[in-house]
Amino acid sequence: MFRRREAVPFSFVADSDRFRSNVTPPPSTRATVPELLGRSLVGLTVVAGLVGSLLLGLPALDSEQSPSHGKQSEASQGR
Repeated sequence: MFRRREAVPFSFVADSDRFRSNVTPPPSTRATVPELLGRSLVGLTVVAGLVGSLLLGLPALDSEQSPSHGKQSEASQGR
């Protein structure tokens, strides 16, 4: 079957150059010294937390260490 194509008015695309703004965005402000110090403090806190959790978690993940208690429980010793 033959589909009939209808003309779509794309005049809004052709006229879009007319609506472009010539206003430039304001320049970005530079971070102040207290802001830089705050960001670095937050970054150091995050890194220290990750390192601390790694140092505290590594002994728990060590599989070479044998358990400190015996293989049998006290309840099974009488049998």
